[in-house]
Amino acid sequence: MELTATSKKFILHWGEMGARWGINRTVAQIHALLYLSPRPLHAEEIAQTLSVARSNVSSSLRELQGWGIVRVTHQLGDRRDHFESMKDVWEMFRVIIEERKRREIDPTLDLLRGCLADLEKAGAAEAYSRERIKEMLEFMERMTALYKEAGALSSGTIRRLAGMQGKLTRLLGRR
Repeated sequence: MELTATSKKFILHWGEMGARWGINRTVAQIHALLYLSPRPLHAEEIAQTLSVARSNVSSSLRELQGWGIVRVTHQLGDRRDHFESMKDVWEMFRVIIEERKRREIDPTLDLLRGCLADLEKAGAAEAYSRERIKEMLEFMERMTALYKEAGALSSGTIRRLAGMQGKLTRLLGRR
C-alpha cells in the first residue's frame, strides 16, 4: 500500500499520541493505517507499509483486537487473515473508553474500597487519610455512574449531545 504524505503525517502523529496515552507507538500506527485504509489489509502488507517487523505487527494486531477496535476479515481466494479498523469514530470512542474503564478505573475503585475498609479499622490516627480516600472513592463512583448513564445512550444521541456544546452550560447554569 502506498501512503500519501498526509496519510504518513496522520499515522506518525497517531503513533505519537498513542505513546502519550500509554499505548505502544506501533500499535497506534497500525490502528491509524487500518483506520485510513479503504480495504482490509493482511499482516505482511501492514509490515511492509509501515516498515516494521512482522512479529511486531502480529502482536500489535492481537492487542488491537483485544481492545475491540480491529477485527479479522477474510477475502475470497486468499487464505490469509485481513484486518480492518472500526470506522465509526463515535462507536470507536465508546469501545476505547469502556476498555480503559475496565482496565484502569475498575481496579482503582476496587483498591480504593479496600483501602477505605482498612482505614475504617485503623482508628483516629488515620482519620485524615480515610477522608481523602473516601472523597476520591465518592468522586470516582459518581463519575462511573455518569459514564454508565452516557454509555446507555446511542452513538447518534451522543453525537447530538456533543453538538449542543454551549447550550448545556446555559441550560444547567455556569459555574
